[in-house]
Amino acid sequence: MNLNDKTLKLTKLQAEKMAALSLRSAEDVLSYYPSRYDTLNASDYQTWTVKGRVAFEGEVVSAVRSFRFGKNRNVCSFDVSAFGRILHVSIFNRPWAKQIPLNQIITIQGIYNGKDKVTAISYQEKPMSEISAVTPVYSVRSGITQRDVRTVIAKVLNALSGKIEDLIPQNLITGYRLLHREEALRKVHMPESEADVHAAYRTLKYEEFLIFFLMLQMAKQENTVSGKQPKKFDQKKLEQLIASLPYRMTPDQLHSLQDILLDMTSAKAMYRLLQGDVGCGKTLVAALAMYACVLSGYQASLLAPTEILAVQHEESLKKLLEPSGVRIASLYAGMAKKEQEAVLEQLKNGQIDILAGTHSLFQERVEFAKLGLVVADEQHRFGVEQRRQFRAKGREADFLLMSATPIPRTLASTLYGDMDISTIETMPPGRKTVITKAVHENSFRSVLSDVMQLLEEGRQLYVICAAVDKNEEYDARNVHETAQNLKKLFGEKYPVGVLHGRMSSEEKHAVMKAFESGETKVLVSTTVIEVGVNVVNATGMIIYDADRFGMSQIHQLRGRVQRGSGQGYCWLLSGSQDEKALERMKILETTPGGFEISWQDLRLRGPGDILGTRQSGVPDFILGNPVEDTRIIAQARKDAELIFASDDPQYEKLRTYVAHRREEGELPDQG
Repeated sequence: MNLNDKTLKLTKLQAEKMAALSLRSAEDVLSYYPSRYDTLNASDYQTWTVKGRVAFEGEVVSAVRSFRFGKNRNVCSFDVSAFGRILHVSIFNRPWAKQIPLNQIITIQGIYNGKDKVTAISYQEKPMSEISAVTPVYSVRSGITQRDVRTVIAKVLNALSGKIEDLIPQNLITGYRLLHREEALRKVHMPESEADVHAAYRTLKYEEFLIFFLMLQMAKQENTVSGKQPKKFDQKKLEQLIASLPYRMTPDQLHSLQDILLDMTSAKAMYRLLQGDVGCGKTLVAALAMYACVLSGYQASLLAPTEILAVQHEESLKKLLEPSGVRIASLYAGMAKKEQEAVLEQLKNGQIDILAGTHSLFQERVEFAKLGLVVADEQHRFGVEQRRQFRAKGREADFLLMSATPIPRTLASTLYGDMDISTIETMPPGRKTVITKAVHENSFRSVLSDVMQLLEEGRQLYVICAAVDKNEEYDARNVHETAQNLKKLFGEKYPVGVLHGRMSSEEKHAVMKAFESGETKVLVSTTVIEVGVNVVNATGMIIYDADRFGMSQIHQLRGRVQRGSGQGYCWLLSGSQDEKALERMKILETTPGGFEISWQDLRLRGPGDILGTRQSGVPDFILGNPVEDTRIIAQARKDAELIFASDDPQYEKLRTYVAHRREEGELPDQG
């Protein structure tokens, strides 16, 4: 139901404010769960301690004073009479607080700073006796208050009273003592106690996981539908190529390759995830699988997230496979039109065996003579719709998706439940780990001596920034200013290059060529170099504003400086005092392995940030946490399998709902 529907009785301004939070339907609003709950535990002034959390009621006895400072920051200050004394209250970045009237009875939650000074975290313009013991707190933006969100949610719940139907079948609601959906939504948004929140979360998490696993069952069914002919190839030729390698493959690489080859030689279309840490040798396994595909008389395609990586894949595949007669090319938007046309013609005529490219490969004009294998590098950038588009280009195609954000097998089976999984856990012999140092200052001077030593030894350096240009609304080091400052510092001795996503293809390739050749010694870049860029001599990396990046992303970035035998170094610069940010940096400093990093990232931030675009068309979790909710997950998985296999009419409504959501990518009306 759209928020402009008259039955909801929302004002135009209320609908506009919700749209600013990307809430456009009743379902959006009801699924906009609180980010936390404030529990109101009043305490007597005599028990207060400095830096301790406090909650109290008082009367505003001075006019509110408002001050602006820094970029878009402000503080409101006023005095409150409570406990027979005057308390001085400050509240930051709540400009609307200046409207609090004199003599207003107010309830404040905050931090006591000593000497009768309190920094308010939240406030309500009513006595404590009129406030719920548990108050939901929502994520909002400038110009939108907690009251705005709560008012709209209350209106939606009242308008849909008695009309919100259960998604969980009645027998499961009864069997697990769950709440009905309407009651759960009311208690999650309007709880009267912590027990209400717990009961609501228990129901809504189970519902979320049940829908998730039903979608996985449907995805599995879609993947198994195939009229594919088994691929047959000359095993001896593949073994000869493996024997000619200048190094021995690890047991995990060989085992993963065997998994893939068994899938390719079966009558079932392969849909497999190959996961492993940065530098574990996934690309070699994929290259050998593509060689087997070519030997069986089919073409292969390698999909890369960036043009830089597509060209790099083309070059590395040529070194490995061209001596065996394999014809390799690349295709991307930045190529000259004549070059593109020539590649397209050769591809259609079967004169290209392996094509590397970016999302340009999804275009209708890209026609394969006989597509047999699609490899997607960094699987979370390869969605279900793209998979369907490739299926249309080759009904015989197998799919191999690679991820350098590895997670433990048990967790992978939950998050990637519609795929078979191969994992490379062991690293090649002699591979060193990057030495990571957290620097609690966002300044180059902190690492200058280390960097100068690295450059004097003939090595190269990456400098990563979170922004391209200066932006008043995004206070972070940017590529252009940083590059200018470093050019002044290093002069002509250590040439500085610049790389970011807004540059043209020609500019990007020219910059990377200069860095790869050693002409450029320092490369100032955004995260465009995150995936796959391979410059062996670059052994140093500085990451400005490291608190703004996820741990898995930083682990990917630092993997760029350990591509050879030289010791890699990564300096994480941040002036943040946020406890969670400091915890993440400490974990990165002390944890070298990608499996543990991904696990910690999932624990701290949830799966959405780790996985990005859902590869299977299933939703991200809103309330559920796959690291913590293992018991609910196990039961929901079991129930989803039963529901999917059953023709019991009591499950039909849920199956229809899930099928609609999967096909349309949106929620059907719930009221």
